[in-house]
Amino acid sequence: MRRVEHVMGFPVSLRVDDEGIRDEVADALFAWLREVDARFSPFRPDSEVCRYDRGELQLRDLSADLTEVLDLCEQYRLATGGAFDVRLPGRPLDPCAVVKGWSVQRAAELLTAAGARRFILNAGGDVVVAGGPWRVGVRHPEHADQLCTVLELTGGAVATSARYERGDHIVDGRTGAPATGLLSISVVAASLTEADATATAAFAMGPEGVDWAAARPGCEVFAVDAGRRVRRTPGFPVATVAA
Repeated sequence: MRRVEHVMGFPVSLRVDDEGIRDEVADALFAWLREVDARFSPFRPDSEVCRYDRGELQLRDLSADLTEVLDLCEQYRLATGGAFDVRLPGRPLDPCAVVKGWSVQRAAELLTAAGARRFILNAGGDVVVAGGPWRVGVRHPEHADQLCTVLELTGGAVATSARYERGDHIVDGRTGAPATGLLSISVVAASLTEADATATAAFAMGPEGVDWAAARPGCEVFAVDAGRRVRRTPGFPVATVAA
């Protein structure tokens, strides 16, 4: 099974190699992602996030899903000393840095629950895999037609935060200024919830975020700093070149 749809502002591609996985499973997966976009987008005035931000909903009124997301956001804010913050002064509440990985990980769990054992789910370059080995390329932070590394993953997830798609869009909550100390950082973890939020949080911290991310349990890191120096943890699963 192969499917590509545009959801949450980016392409989401699905490949499932197992036989017997019905199209309805993919339908449910993409329906879930569209639901998340409708409920949690900071760009839709009628979303739960926007209504909460405007004070139309109280904390006690929020869905269990949004409560979980906001709790995760607060955990990363505290863990980074405020560098990662979804409530920046003068800006609307924007939990997208957690919502994307969290929702795509939930989507992958829908596949597993339906019996899929070998699949790859790619959401705008952030990837969840199962039943590998799978090879996953990481885009070069300055050259769109090049890769800076290729991973080999059996299971788990990888997420990349960088400046190349949306410019200086990640802000260091401690200073209120765009984070420019890194060109890109990729994080491998057991879940995309962890990989995506950790990558964004580390990018917000700048160069110190590389060591911070590397110290998180189960995380492996590949980063390119503003001086174009590469830093990589020993366990980062770089693919070997076939003879």
